[in-house]
Amino acid sequence: MHRIPFLASLLLLLATAPASAQLRTVVTTDGEIDDVDSFIRLLLYSNELDIEGLVYSSSMWHYKGDGAGTTMVSEMPMTRELYGERSELRWPGEQWMQELIAAYGEVFPTLSQHARGYPHPDSLLARVRVGNIDFEGAMERDTEGSDLIRDLLLDADTSRLYLQAWGGTNTIARALRSIEETYAESPEWPEIRERVAGKAVIYTIMDQDATYRGYVARAWPEIRVLYNAGQFWALAYDWKKAVPEPLHHWLEGPFMGERVINDHGPLLAAYYSYGDGQRQAGDPEHVHGDPTRLDSAQWGSFGTYDFISEGDSPAFLHLVDVGLANQGHPAWGGWGGRLVASDSVANRWEDAAAADDYNPYTGQADGAYAQTRWLPAIQADFAARADWCVNAYAEANHPPEVTLEGATARTVERREKVRLSVAATDPDGDGLFYHWWQYGEVDSYPGAAMIIQDGPRATVTVPNDIEPGQTLHFIVAVTDGGAPSLTRYARVVLTAR
Repeated sequence: MHRIPFLASLLLLLATAPASAQLRTVVTTDGEIDDVDSFIRLLLYSNELDIEGLVYSSSMWHYKGDGAGTTMVSEMPMTRELYGERSELRWPGEQWMQELIAAYGEVFPTLSQHARGYPHPDSLLARVRVGNIDFEGAMERDTEGSDLIRDLLLDADTSRLYLQAWGGTNTIARALRSIEETYAESPEWPEIRERVAGKAVIYTIMDQDATYRGYVARAWPEIRVLYNAGQFWALAYDWKKAVPEPLHHWLEGPFMGERVINDHGPLLAAYYSYGDGQRQAGDPEHVHGDPTRLDSAQWGSFGTYDFISEGDSPAFLHLVDVGLANQGHPAWGGWGGRLVASDSVANRWEDAAAADDYNPYTGQADGAYAQTRWLPAIQADFAARADWCVNAYAEANHPPEVTLEGATARTVERREKVRLSVAATDPDGDGLFYHWWQYGEVDSYPGAAMIIQDGPRATVTVPNDIEPGQTLHFIVAVTDGGAPSLTRYARVVLTAR
């Protein structure tokens, strides 16, 4: 990279950069079958995000090799034991995103009738890059993918840039190292470092290589990291253990096959499910589609069209605005789950025990329930967007629009009766149903407040024993009467004076 005077380039970029109202994000992916399924869902929500980059990267599970027969042994204990010394590992290639974007292009004319903001398929193709893919943890050299991330981190837009690591963090790490190597000895370095660290947010699904702990956490401790080490299992291969059994039907074949996959156009037809006869090129371990192996293809017994995995979807669901106001507050909880500030690592939010939610199906605190509690709404929304791929506007359902009346954050007194209300409309004219509830696990007040519901209105009595500074979170879920029924929310946070 040729260094140019940073302040001069910043002034130029500030004069020319377009404004963006949506959250900016880059997806890095190792192409596992669950990445493919997450990517298909992402495309259906691409109108909700400002997708700045789609980058092929490697991981402990998938890497291409250098083509020269060079071998490596994984730094990660699990894959070191499983695979030993390898020259390549289960690499699905560097075309599958383009192929899915082409399928998205076929449904784009219909899909874009249902909501504003769907990007043209050509604009998505223009954002695809190949990052660091040769080996697990490869970050020795710049690539087109790392260059893109580097340039976005250095551009004039000061809004947060969410860097999703669906595989390893190595291409993200390479971008940061490139910035460090270019500017560390320059007089502009303190300002550049502060700017980049204040802008980047890394959302990583587990550690899928050693580059976060080995480089990012050490060299860039100021960068915010959202670290999902286990909550994602509610949407991953082991979902039958993580999801309460009464909710399994939302992930089973009768729902997935009929409401999402079949007869919903070429994009959803590419979605991997159990027993569907599909097989990913390059990955010999993808046997899930073989209908003769439904009893042995991962954990437990599965039926045709059962959900396999979207373990990476929480990374972008966290960014989708459905009214829960959680995007800047990971501990508040939302469709991407709930992550709390680490008590040992600065600037990291994680799904530690403090992020457990009470599971009413088991009567116990549950490490996955902060994700699974939203599953019916998430899956119904997925089915609606699948319909958008093939149905005209009048033949599909669309979510209600919900606006909280009054301030979203309020200071209150003990024993005060606080009146809450929302204005909600449904674009299809469907009836609306309202449910107000206290998200007790998010509150700093340890008890329950009395709430009286009256449709779009509610009255909350502030507890007599609440301490100054303690908070209460109240959410209203507004669900329409369409098919499938869709839900949007509003949240108000009360803080005791």
